[in-house]
Amino acid sequence: MPMPQRRMKVGKKEQHLWQKRDSAGSGQKALNLVRIVSELPNEKHAVYGALDKWTAWETEFPLIAAAKALRILRKRGQWLRVIQVAKWMLSKGQGATMGTYDTLLLAFDKDHRADEAESLWNMILHTHTRSISKRLFSRMISLYDHHDMPNKIIEVFADMEELGVRPDEDTVRRIASAFQRVGQDDKQKLVLKKYLSKWKYIHFKGERVRVRRDAWYESGSTN
Repeated sequence: MPMPQRRMKVGKKEQHLWQKRDSAGSGQKALNLVRIVSELPNEKHAVYGALDKWTAWETEFPLIAAAKALRILRKRGQWLRVIQVAKWMLSKGQGATMGTYDTLLLAFDKDHRADEAESLWNMILHTHTRSISKRLFSRMISLYDHHDMPNKIIEVFADMEELGVRPDEDTVRRIASAFQRVGQDDKQKLVLKKYLSKWKYIHFKGERVRVRRDAWYESGSTN
């Protein structure tokens, strides 16, 4: 009995060490990629050429490292580089996930590229349809809200309703505000009534208290 127990411990230890080396390796590749793109001019051909060279000796596409690089660039607010790297990944048929789309839409928002965001969104909508996450719908509505495009918000909301995706509270308020801005106060109130609970929780004197939203509805506030 003692011998098998020792083997199991060694096996677990070896597996753990292998996973750590793999993680460290992809992390170093990601940092290398960030360094490479950060030093390049903004020309698409220069960036894509460098990215192609980065993968030239790889037997498989380094998807984990590329995804980590995207997260680093996003955290640093290097939105143009996020767009370039994400577009390059997708052009290679890699990283077509809701996470990549979310990051790319955020970068389009930050870099004031609403038209490109709309093109990407239409592709996502037609390609993935019923697998689109609530988070991605919220991202698109937030983007349109930042760029003062209430009619586009209403279009996205219509797709959410058709697909049975229930918006979160922040998104509900953006949708309601969009209806108000286009002069459809009746639909604004319907949205608030349908999607916001009649109750909300507030902290009062150190306790969590449930209160009715009636006054909030009557005021028509979307703040």
